[in-house]
Amino acid sequence: MNELHIDKTHWKKYRFDEVCRQVNEATKDPATEGLDHVIGLEHIEPNNLHITHWDTLDKETTFTRKFKKGQVLFGRRRAYQRKVAYAEFDGICSGDILVFEAIEKVMLPELLPFLIQSEGFFQKALETSAGSLSPRTKFKELADYEFLLPPKAEQKRLAELLWAADEVVEKEKREKSQLDFYRQSKLKSIFQSANTHVRLKDLPIEEINGLWKTEDSDSIEISVIRSTEFSDYGAICFDKLEPMPVKISQYKTRKLLHSDIIVERSGGGPDQPVGRVCYFEKEDGEYSFSNFTSCIRVSNNNVILPKYLFYFLEYYWEMGGTDRIQNQTTGIRNLDYELYKMIKVPMLTIDEQKQAINVIDQIQQSIFASKTQIEQSQQIKQELINKVF
Repeated sequence: MNELHIDKTHWKKYRFDEVCRQVNEATKDPATEGLDHVIGLEHIEPNNLHITHWDTLDKETTFTRKFKKGQVLFGRRRAYQRKVAYAEFDGICSGDILVFEAIEKVMLPELLPFLIQSEGFFQKALETSAGSLSPRTKFKELADYEFLLPPKAEQKRLAELLWAADEVVEKEKREKSQLDFYRQSKLKSIFQSANTHVRLKDLPIEEINGLWKTEDSDSIEISVIRSTEFSDYGAICFDKLEPMPVKISQYKTRKLLHSDIIVERSGGGPDQPVGRVCYFEKEDGEYSFSNFTSCIRVSNNNVILPKYLFYFLEYYWEMGGTDRIQNQTTGIRNLDYELYKMIKVPMLTIDEQKQAINVIDQIQQSIFASKTQIEQSQQIKQELINKVF
């Protein structure tokens, strides 16, 4: 990317409101106008110009703001989330989404979304956001943002280059989705092949609770594992774990062992189910884990292998099994752990379990490699955007 040279000698400086206008049209009857796509902030993914899911008018909505194909949707609330989308259909959207349209005599519409994805524009949005809990920016605050823009002919060339970079990312995402689907189908076939099932509570496992209080008032520094550190497919983001000073009267260290399984028992909002699991793959070490989680430790590897049990509990959560055994208090979801322990685990022979683990490990290695490639391609694309703008 450093080799790319863009000659900006003949580029002109513009304000944002000289190349773009805010579209603030509303509709009282979207159904009559054929506007069946309903977009909220939750439907726009950070750093993704493509809207892949939405609601329809079958779901009640108060949204009235219209947008059209070719316009750009910008999440003005919490701009640090970097939510920008290029509309590929007509619809209605949340009032927390600004609708932008290029002034075509100055700027090509297909180049506008990349300007808005540039680091400089996001910094402007952050600087102009107001509000403590839910900061928002406004078009009039963004209007004086200045940048260099090339002549129309060069805009076309740059737009083609940027969209080509975007397509590379989208192609890699499609390939990862195929791997995800293959993994799900493989897990399903493995667990459905079992002829016997044993309740989780009847397996040779030990349950270790999270934080608890003690009379000792000393302070220590310890890394606390929370469910927020759980990443894709049950890994822990250890790079996010930082030792923090805590009082032993509030935290107690536990020596986590390689192959321990951590279960998310509580937390999240009403739309965030709990029950995720995490597999501890580091060397044995002193950690603590929050009282929103528990640890399951297999005590007899001749009956069930820890990673096999982990893969099943992970699959059980992914298939929505824990959705049915939750309760909610004061806005926080909790896993009914007594019901959780009644889950029937499909049992295979130890040799079959080893074979299953090897198969899923290989698939997940491919998935992680694919994810890394996507991140690298996204970085290249963002660097290209920042070189242009």
